[in-house]
Amino acid sequence: MARTKLLVMVIAAVIVALMVAGCTTTSQQNGTKTNNTTSGVTEVDLLYSGGVGPMPNLLAMNQIDGYIAWQPFVQIGLDANIAKLVSLSQNFPPNASWNDHPCCVVTARDDLIAAHPDFVNTMSALTILGDQYITDHQDESADIMADWLAGRGNLTYGNVSVASGSAVSGAIKNVKYTTTPSDSWKNGTRQFVTAQKSLGLLSGKLNNATPDQVDNLLFNFGPYQNATTMISQNKFVTPAKIDGQIGVGYLKGDMHSAGLLVAIKKWQYMSDTYGIALKPQDPTQSKPDVCDLIVNGQKVAEVKLVSADAGPQLMQLEGTSSVQMGYAGVPPAIAAIDTGMPIKVLMPINNEGSGLVAAASSPAGDWNSFIGWAQQRSTAGNPLKIAVPSKGSIQDVMLRFALKDSGVVVKEV
Repeated sequence: MARTKLLVMVIAAVIVALMVAGCTTTSQQNGTKTNNTTSGVTEVDLLYSGGVGPMPNLLAMNQIDGYIAWQPFVQIGLDANIAKLVSLSQNFPPNASWNDHPCCVVTARDDLIAAHPDFVNTMSALTILGDQYITDHQDESADIMADWLAGRGNLTYGNVSVASGSAVSGAIKNVKYTTTPSDSWKNGTRQFVTAQKSLGLLSGKLNNATPDQVDNLLFNFGPYQNATTMISQNKFVTPAKIDGQIGVGYLKGDMHSAGLLVAIKKWQYMSDTYGIALKPQDPTQSKPDVCDLIVNGQKVAEVKLVSADAGPQLMQLEGTSSVQMGYAGVPPAIAAIDTGMPIKVLMPINNEGSGLVAAASSPAGDWNSFIGWAQQRSTAGNPLKIAVPSKGSIQDVMLRFALKDSGVVVKEV
């Protein structure tokens, strides 16, 4: 009887082992075998690269299978012939609901708005005028941005190097520069709140807020309204002089904050036409770092320009008052406000402008073929590895939300 009972237990153990083995496959990643890919499940691995700079070289060196980034890094991959376009961000699932989606925004600390409202109004006006200049002078603006990003030389990232002029010229056409907080833009921003909630990225003030509470926490359109009034009347209030520097943050290597950067490069035009300007203290610099804010012929503030690798990093700088205004993606701003940082979104600076690329040798030419490729690689035990600028960035939120809608499991590596 004892032998029979033991035999039954052994058989049961073998059956369990076979069942477990049938539910897992062995994957090979960077030479290391893992047993964490469930059979029948499509997995995509996300590599947070800490910014967009490393991405082209990682793709060229076959360290990743693709990347999602803002412009001009989408265009850089295409111009270098190391990548093919999978999808622009506005065409991501579900059902292309991201058409004309919000991207980067102007943010400011509540205490700066309260203490120096005329300064914030003037900076908002310069951003509006800079965006408008891009719309009216696209080719010249592309040349200005090529100068800012690379001194009109090559954009070089490791072994990848492309002409900045052609890359920026191609990229600028895929960014919609707008500063109008329209109803559709506000709805798009709320859509990001919904997406971030569904991904478990919000757990603070916004998580259980009513729609009205969400709007009150996120938005302050007063500076935008004051700025547009001054522009329409061509009459600008001279702010009281501010002692010390005001920090303004923007994304490194980014096309989206071009409204601000073009306004700086065109400071003489802005001064002659409108009487307001951010004049570089050293006009010979391709990438100025300190500017004087001049209104009606008077210097009213010194502005320190601070670059960040990705939106979440910039929001941390703003949350700790290392900078007082910021130009970054709306999801990082939402996440910062959710944690209680005293920040408000003032207005958009652009819509769309990001995209997913895959290795040029890949079979992915659109979203559906990308998902098919991901399924094949998962079945083979070698999930796709896609680089993302930073966790919580607009690119991260959009890609993860789209993958979730397509039934893909995401793993961070």
